Amino acid sequence: MATELNQTAKELLNKIETKEATIGVVGLGYVGLPLAVEKAKAGYKVIGFDVQQSRVDQVNNGINYIGDVVDEDLKAITESGQLKATTDYSLIKEVDAVAICVPTPLDTYQQPDTSYVENSGKEISKYMHKGMLIVLESTTYPGTTEEVLKPILESTGLKVGQDFFLAYSPERVDPGNKHFNTKNTPKVVGGVTPACTDIAAQLYKNVLEGDVHTVSSPAVAEMEKILENTFRHINIALANEMAILCNRMNIDVWEVIDAAATKPYGFMPFYPGPGLGGHCIPIDPFYLTWKAREYNYHTRLIELAGEINNAMPEFVVDRCMKILNEDKKSLNGAKVLVLGVAYKKDIDDMRESPALDIMTLLTKAGADWKAVDPYVSQFKLNGEIIKTVELTPEELEQADLVLITTDHSNFDYDLIATKSSVIFDTRNALKGHTDKAKKYYRL
Repeated sequence: MATELNQTAKELLNKIETKEATIGVVGLGYVGLPLAVEKAKAGYKVIGFDVQQSRVDQVNNGINYIGDVVDEDLKAITESGQLKATTDYSLIKEVDAVAICVPTPLDTYQQPDTSYVENSGKEISKYMHKGMLIVLESTTYPGTTEEVLKPILESTGLKVGQDFFLAYSPERVDPGNKHFNTKNTPKVVGGVTPACTDIAAQLYKNVLEGDVHTVSSPAVAEMEKILENTFRHINIALANEMAILCNRMNIDVWEVIDAAATKPYGFMPFYPGPGLGGHCIPIDPFYLTWKAREYNYHTRLIELAGEINNAMPEFVVDRCMKILNEDKKSLNGAKVLVLGVAYKKDIDDMRESPALDIMTLLTKAGADWKAVDPYVSQFKLNGEIIKTVELTPEELEQADLVLITTDHSNFDYDLIATKSSVIFDTRNALKGHTDKAKKYYRL
């Protein structure tokens, strides 16, 4: 049965279908900038909003700072005027639809910090007008769209579903993924009313190549996103626990997983590592843990998985200590070359990177460490700016231990294997090169 639309909804839908609508994107980070670029490439006039003047200036000058955006695409759409960026939220009055793509971090008590969403809602509410679509894309707990954002927007006197339209559509960004990006990844959309859902879904259908899957409410879409990342969070914890146990039993966990993956049904391979990183998996499940308390429910599996994953950097450093002890060396004073600062391969994103925790623990243990990362020239650790070094034969030969924390594709693994005296590989990065290594250990 088709949704019955009022005149306001019909006019907005017509603007979207004919691409006469102007689109706003609040937050020009890893989620917002790729989305703004795709909307501009689809033929919409786009205004990007950000509180950081430096980001705004870079976008307006066609300077790309996000790996998943093609440099030439950004330059072309900014030069043509199809996309412009600003810190001036009063320009919200010029847009017909706006996507909110701001951070939703956890605070020091592992509770969701919705202040960025709330502040965005307040800025939008100052300038919003009848006939607008607002879509929240930031990952958050079920209920945020209707319990936090909707009251702020309705404080203007405009009524959701009649005067303006509100939906939730979770971002699905996987930095560095060569196969799936903003444009071709399926999209989930849940509106506060059926009209809200229909209008938001039509906008995404006009922009993206991936399927658009509609659900009955924003809460379903919010919970769906949490489920995606909780699934990965828990399965990675299982792989990490297996790695710890296999190490004690002198069994190669990587060989075990490869063998299990030969089963064509009922098994999906997940791999251990030095800890969880990124903007989603280490954080998103704990939105649900927090929200569950409101319903007198304790999410034991999520919290246990968090304990296992959060303990991996300490397990890695403990292994470093034991590996060095085999050669009668101490971690205190040892030269450790850490390969990888980013949280995953082939990107520069360091958010929640376990390598940072590992380097902090190495410092506490008295190790003399250096870091190598072809995507990161420098980084901040405990208030100090650290410059990375080049991967050279000399650096490898001088190290008492080479610790691989990120499996970047452009590392020279032949060089690493042949020039290092001792290697501890937490990513199975040297698979196929191990026969050349003098002393090689895997997680």
